[in-house]
Amino acid sequence: MGKIIAIANQKGGVGKTTTSVNLAASLGALEKKVLLIDADPQANASSGLGIDVDAVEIGSYQVLEHTALAKDAIVASNAPNVDVLPAHIDLVAIEIELVDKEAREYMLKKAIIDLKTEYDYILIDCAPSLGLLTLNALTAADSVIIPIQCEYFALEGLGKLLNTIKSVQKIHNEALDIEGLLLTMFDSRLRLSNQVVEEVQKHFSDMVFDTIIQRNVRLGEAPSYGESIINYDVSSKGAVNYLSLAKELIKKNEL
Repeated sequence: MGKIIAIANQKGGVGKTTTSVNLAASLGALEKKVLLIDADPQANASSGLGIDVDAVEIGSYQVLEHTALAKDAIVASNAPNVDVLPAHIDLVAIEIELVDKEAREYMLKKAIIDLKTEYDYILIDCAPSLGLLTLNALTAADSVIIPIQCEYFALEGLGKLLNTIKSVQKIHNEALDIEGLLLTMFDSRLRLSNQVVEEVQKHFSDMVFDTIIQRNVRLGEAPSYGESIINYDVSSKGAVNYLSLAKELIKKNEL
């Protein structure tokens, strides 16, 4: 039985999509069968794994709307063992369309529940907001990874997200667990980066992943080639970090 993990933070630019794409590719490289669900209208996770977003006819929009089955929307990516349920810009409209639907928070859960037997891990790349799309992802997920960038405003908004997770646990999904907080964009030369790491580890000790994702030029370049860091430059610091995160995740879940 696979595990569904949402990658969420309502702050933009914290490394959600980078983490979704590269964690999926790293798990695939470690011979796990992975599905990446793109639940962000920007569709960067889809294009980051070599999918032509403009050519997507059935994607997460149709799946959430229940006009198509999830299995019909899934396509193979250019990363070994990784499939993608892609997004398209029309996903922007879904929040308005679902607003008066009954059980609107459960649309994604219903659509993907049967896929848990097909994959070891199902990752959901969430939109940078706490709207209905992210709520659907949190309701469908078994756990959530929260990327936090090692910068000044890192902890701002984290309280809000943790409150949202608490209310999802209370109302929609009591089994939702926090998989871990992931420190991203770390630059060892900056005093501030080191302070943020200390602060987060002090406040959230056990909840923080041991792996820290360092700032890395190659990591920033890979998406423009439609490739994960594993395909693009497996010897780079970024690839080493994400492989380490994948190993940590597997170890944690197999204990």
